[in-house]
Amino acid sequence: MSVTASRGTGRRPRLLVMNQYYWPGVEATAHLLSQLCEALSDEFEITVVTGMLWGVESEAGVSERNGVRIVRVKSTSYDRSKLVPRAVNYSTYLAQSFRQALLADRPDAVVCMTDPPVIADIALVVARRFRVPVVVISQDVFPEIAVALKRLESPLLIGLLRVFVRFYLSRADRIVAIGETMRTRLVEKGAPADRVRVIPNWTDPTKIEPLPQDNAWSREQGFSGRFVVMHSGNVGHAQNLDALVRSTTFLRDLDGLDVAIIGTGARHDALLTLAEALEADKVQFLPYQSREVLSQSLSAAAVHVVGLASGLAGYVVPSRLYGILAAARPVIVAAEARSETAQLVERVGCGVVVPPGRPELLAAAIRDAHDGIYDLEAMGRRGRDWVVAEGGRELAVSRYRELLHEVTGSA
Repeated sequence: MSVTASRGTGRRPRLLVMNQYYWPGVEATAHLLSQLCEALSDEFEITVVTGMLWGVESEAGVSERNGVRIVRVKSTSYDRSKLVPRAVNYSTYLAQSFRQALLADRPDAVVCMTDPPVIADIALVVARRFRVPVVVISQDVFPEIAVALKRLESPLLIGLLRVFVRFYLSRADRIVAIGETMRTRLVEKGAPADRVRVIPNWTDPTKIEPLPQDNAWSREQGFSGRFVVMHSGNVGHAQNLDALVRSTTFLRDLDGLDVAIIGTGARHDALLTLAEALEADKVQFLPYQSREVLSQSLSAAAVHVVGLASGLAGYVVPSRLYGILAAARPVIVAAEARSETAQLVERVGCGVVVPPGRPELLAAAIRDAHDGIYDLEAMGRRGRDWVVAEGGRELAVSRYRELLHEVTGSA
């Protein structure tokens, strides 16, 4: 394949980026991709082909933000908590983005995140059309994640999706895994080992800073003076928040304990029903908080819980951990010990790890944290120090910049 090199042409290398979610979406991929593209826009000419957003005012068309050209196609934007509406959103975005990408100016490389997963197949076809390299940023491993969560059970559909995923994994010029365990999973699925790079997700420690637990946001929510255990992020199947709700039934005797579940997602209504059935009155549900108050909301917790359902190690890596550590808060990780999240927390010493799906063990860890068994302040400090040194945006962006210059021949 020929690589369109911009070296010596007097212009920046041109990137065509594809992902269903982008600013102003609240999805993790929307936030991460927006930060990445804006940070790279000083050295690359970037066009993002993205879709419509549910619950957010947006219009189809072309706009520009912080040096990035945004092309928003006319996809559907139904509530994605149910499988069929989500599939319709995926299908309309894939069709419209394919058409729009073929009409774009010739890029020097095509880049995509795996949301939806088979967008990488579209990106590969577009890249071959322009005879340029394609870089796939794998945020999860599909369809294994859906199978493990019992969201997909049709052998025919599962087999078809595995064919699509193997097709792009075996042909992409570079694949970015966001953790070492994920890298192993991708190689097992057919990705050539020499084409896979590990670049973890990140946060911006200058945007999320440690604040006192007693702050304006916590007082507004009635959390001042309470011991707050928090989940902040997507309320979906992968997070295994049933165990967090059930854990509170072992903690009824703890006065001053609140469990805050912040966010929305496919499991939100079911968790509300579960909490009511268990009379889990220590659990409070709150909507997504704006990024303007994120430092306050994350800092309102004494400890955070990051859950990952059994069987998902290496298939998905919860990115919300980085924001928690930036706020200098400790974490209780309810996940398999081989998951990236558990390994990082153990290595850094910024929290404790318990097995997934064991509410009684999660409750015991919460009780120990409440009773002062752990030095929560020291754990939070170690987490913040690690984020500043290893988990910040600048380091991740520099790795992407090097990779993209390499594939476009503009290094």
